[in-house]
Amino acid sequence: MTDFQSFPPLQQKNVFGQPLQACSIDPLTGFYRDGYCRTGADDTGRHIIAVTVTEEFLTFSKQVGNDLSTPRPEYAFQGLKAGDRWCLCALRWMEAEKASVAPKVHLEATHENMLALASLEMLQKYA
Repeated sequence: MTDFQSFPPLQQKNVFGQPLQACSIDPLTGFYRDGYCRTGADDTGRHIIAVTVTEEFLTFSKQVGNDLSTPRPEYAFQGLKAGDRWCLCALRWMEAEKASVAPKVHLEATHENMLALASLEMLQKYA
């Protein structure tokens, strides 16, 4: 098995087949907390879609069991606020899209694996 964490982020591709761009350093995001929405075998939540969160999305996410706005110091997590960029779990974004509260997507920082769940055309609507 390949350890994806040992590969530089630029070896993973975005939805355009280009090198994956950084999503956010402040707050520091990504499954590997390196600023990139890259993935590996241990990323079971598939944190692969780069978004800018909104208050509406944060409220929705909290209601469905994933509170992203409350600080969790034990995990060095300061909590998100509207306007923050974040590597979101793919299925959470799909749920938000169905509920009409999907946040804006940053395609250059969204991992190509997202295309297994949503078409490029669908993602472009939120770009």
